[in-house]
Amino acid sequence: MHSSTAVFGKSRLGSGLIGAALAAALVVPSPLAAQLAVRGETVYTMAGPPIQDGVVLIGRDGKIEQVGEASRVRIPSGYRTLEAKVVTPGLVDAHSVVGLAGYLNQPHEQDQLERTNAIQPELRAFDAYNAGEFLVEWIRDYGVTTVHTGHGPGALMSGQTMVVKTRGSNVGEALVDSVTMVAMTLGPEVSANYGGRPGTRSKGVALIRAELIKAQEYARRRGERGQDGPRDLKLETLARVLAGEIPALITAQRATEILAALRLQKEFGFRLVLDGAAESYLVIDEIREAGVPVILHPTMARQSGTLENATFETARLLREAGITVALQSGFEGYVPKTRVVLFEAAMAAAYGLPFEDALRTVTIDAARVIGVADRVGSLERGKDGDVVLFDGDPFEYTTYVCGVIIEGQVVSERCR
Repeated sequence: MHSSTAVFGKSRLGSGLIGAALAAALVVPSPLAAQLAVRGETVYTMAGPPIQDGVVLIGRDGKIEQVGEASRVRIPSGYRTLEAKVVTPGLVDAHSVVGLAGYLNQPHEQDQLERTNAIQPELRAFDAYNAGEFLVEWIRDYGVTTVHTGHGPGALMSGQTMVVKTRGSNVGEALVDSVTMVAMTLGPEVSANYGGRPGTRSKGVALIRAELIKAQEYARRRGERGQDGPRDLKLETLARVLAGEIPALITAQRATEILAALRLQKEFGFRLVLDGAAESYLVIDEIREAGVPVILHPTMARQSGTLENATFETARLLREAGITVALQSGFEGYVPKTRVVLFEAAMAAAYGLPFEDALRTVTIDAARVIGVADRVGSLERGKDGDVVLFDGDPFEYTTYVCGVIIEGQVVSERCR
């Protein structure tokens, strides 16, 4: 990949004994997978050139055993074989609120934004995630196997995000990473959600700066006292952001807000992922110089409000500039409450993003941006056996997803 922008390693569950206890409490072992062979007329591994007449072998541990041409890969006896025109890695949705926002659009299932306070970075996504939400199954049937979800845009600091697989009956079975980023928002949406407060853009940035300065002092005091003294969950979370343990995911649509986010990152030195970035094509040089990746707004997002200057071509423009780009389903305030990243990538391809680059935005590049590329995003030996089977070109309107595999388990076989 020609991009020089930053991508992140996998976020940690926590630190020390706290992290170990959290991991043990949340993670549930996966059921034993079947032994599978997936054969495709074309296999896009995203780790090299496409393979014509390729085979992907997945073992009982749910990991990929081998990938290669059918003439070179022997399918062992006892392996179930699935066939398709096109085979890709499981798709990765780089930013969503699925599992916190439900498809019924009723208050009892809308946990993506807590409106009592505009600054609540301590809110944990996994405390609200509903693995049984219908939308999880909905996007899974369209090939989405990994989702970066959690507290959404609309608050100065709305809470934490997480990474899950689109399977399992509870958060423990779905969990990949419990604390991935801290979601923040710059722009007029915040004041609209909180009764006119904080007010102007400069007031919003000032409030964020004030909290980060408090977190710096909190971390200093805790360090001097050897972690003794009262805990503050808000400042504790922000201290981890400042220490580089957790990136800040800042939703900033207009160029003014994007530049403000870059200034915050430069001042405090935290890891930054730009989100939304509707006017990012106006400040490409600044984003490239800062070396930050972009989780771009859905290609087909409604172009109104702070997205009024959005364009279908932004993904292409950023990619051509060498900026790492991932696509997302984002947050939708109306039914059915989610988009499908497969379609968003298809539209980006229709507006100039080369086919394989478009596929990267919802596979390996998305996985890198959210810090889970060691497990997902490409078909390589040792990675999770997450595979999607198509009956044609994935970006053609008439093509169906006819099979979805997550960690070696066939979770869908209907053509959709």
